[in-house]
Amino acid sequence: MAENRQDPENPPQGSPRTAPTDAPAPTAGADGAGPTGPGPRRSAVRSLLRLWPYARAVRGRLAVSVTTATLGMLSTLAVPVVLGLIVDGPLAEHDLAGLWPLVGLLLLLGLVEAALFYTRRVVLARPLAGLETAMRGDLFAKLQRLPVSFHDRWGSGQLLSRATADMYTMRLFLAFPLVFLIVNSVMFLAGTAVMFTQDWRLALIALIPAVPLFVLTRRFESGYSGAARLAQDQNGDIATLVEESVLGIRILKAFGRHRSMAERFRAQTQQLRRTELHKAHLLANLWAVIVGLPEIALGCALAVGSYLVAHDELSAGTLVAFLSTALALRWPVESLGWLLAYANEAATATDRFFEVLDEPDTPEADTPAPGAAGGPAARDGIRLTGVRFRYPDAPDGTPDLLAGIDLHIRSGETMALVGATGSGKTTLTALLPRLYEATGGTITLDGRDIRELPRQRLRELVAVAFEEPTLFSATVRENVLMGAPGAGEEQLRTALATAQAGFVEKLPQGPDTEVGEQGLSLSGGQRQRLALARAVVGDPAFLVLDDPLSALDVHTEALVERALREVLGATTALVVAHRPSTVLLADRVAVLADGRIAAVGTHQELLRDCAHYRELMSGEATPVPDGPLLSKGGHA
Repeated sequence: MAENRQDPENPPQGSPRTAPTDAPAPTAGADGAGPTGPGPRRSAVRSLLRLWPYARAVRGRLAVSVTTATLGMLSTLAVPVVLGLIVDGPLAEHDLAGLWPLVGLLLLLGLVEAALFYTRRVVLARPLAGLETAMRGDLFAKLQRLPVSFHDRWGSGQLLSRATADMYTMRLFLAFPLVFLIVNSVMFLAGTAVMFTQDWRLALIALIPAVPLFVLTRRFESGYSGAARLAQDQNGDIATLVEESVLGIRILKAFGRHRSMAERFRAQTQQLRRTELHKAHLLANLWAVIVGLPEIALGCALAVGSYLVAHDELSAGTLVAFLSTALALRWPVESLGWLLAYANEAATATDRFFEVLDEPDTPEADTPAPGAAGGPAARDGIRLTGVRFRYPDAPDGTPDLLAGIDLHIRSGETMALVGATGSGKTTLTALLPRLYEATGGTITLDGRDIRELPRQRLRELVAVAFEEPTLFSATVRENVLMGAPGAGEEQLRTALATAQAGFVEKLPQGPDTEVGEQGLSLSGGQRQRLALARAVVGDPAFLVLDDPLSALDVHTEALVERALREVLGATTALVVAHRPSTVLLADRVAVLADGRIAAVGTHQELLRDCAHYRELMSGEATPVPDGPLLSKGGHA
């Protein structure tokens, strides 16, 4: 059962909220792509500087890499000087003996350049791989700390693309473009100085394109950054769609909807194709000017230089050296477009990475609100006092989903929670382990406000079995013992027996059998029984079960109920129930209606005194209609 929630600010399609304002408007993407909306205008340099805390660990290697690459590039500037000496010396004087030392010097310069560039790559390869690993580890750890409400707003593909493609982009930027943005700038300045020493007139002619190129690159950067951000977000949307299609392949095949999903995929890939072509168009325009203008300037310099040589105002060797120097500067100039493009790609990847890291962590334990329970009471059970809740993205003006819950589950008691579909039962159970934060009121466990408890301790006390059982790509043992990492073999066997999961022994490797992604190799009832075993394996002090028997047949349900009674007798439990058989597990029953507890009593008392309860148990209750409180998040 789930309450859907409409979200006008966060439609099911689009890119993350923090997309830059200079980016083109996001196009439709996969459902759940993450929050959308305008963000502050970004600076590529400011974004890339945020990598410094990570890059600081490899700053020595970066310095060595920049130094060796700079020396390698500068060695290429020595080649034109040697060529000039050859032309004006041995060639002009027909001195063959004097030629060989200079040829040997050229060969030595080539070997030095190769050795320096080899050193640059070797020096950075290992540490940058470690840096990428550290960043990915920080991102994953952050995702584990962020509240469930964050994951409701973000598509899994958007997060996956940040942990994979964006990481690679940032690492490659540090390994190559960053180094050569620095090296090429030094190379250009040094080459310009050499050209001025050779002939200032030709140097001025060669530098004429500098001003228009500066203006053009500034315009290119502002346009390309938006396109790069949009492409990365669209990649995340596609990853989300692919993941949904793979996980939902049974549904797609059963309903014959694979063609419609293929159309959605084709539409999104066409959007990405258009964005990538737009990026290529911007880069092609920049390259055309970057390559064309210097070539024209070089042609003019050659014409003027030839005139000066013809009139004995310049030696042929100097002209050859000048032209060789100018040609050596072609790579630093022509690579400018590619380096700027990749720098913007890395800047947007950095923005996307820090969008997740900048999300505020929920504190481990909060200061209790005024009037909250102070010290622990003796076996007070679970007490909810004036608890209110509304989803953060619920439209303004809509009532709270939970509008003041007052409920006391006595220590050692099992309370069944019933209500119409969409009334908020599952949402209420999610408040106990603080998967969501109550927006008002207090919840105490044995007299201790749950906001005072560190989350790790709270979730050791409260075990949960959700309505939709989730298993991981691991063994049965690992999935069940996730509920109590320190539990032993006997506790594992006891939990499996309680959940009537005897089928485990018939699996190929018993409890050590891999269940596959999301446990889809098992039936729905088998997954639900393993989820129930995971909840009870640690003998929790407080147990929350969200309709734990919905996928079981009548015979298995009866066996599980019989075993559960023993477990429930030793804990304080809240059980979301839809069927009379599940209700009978409880000592008392609470009826949830209109965001409040409408009645509390035993099953027989409520059948006698509460008309709404009779309707629920007879199957004649009218479900809560889908309204403004319902949204794509699918939470109850």
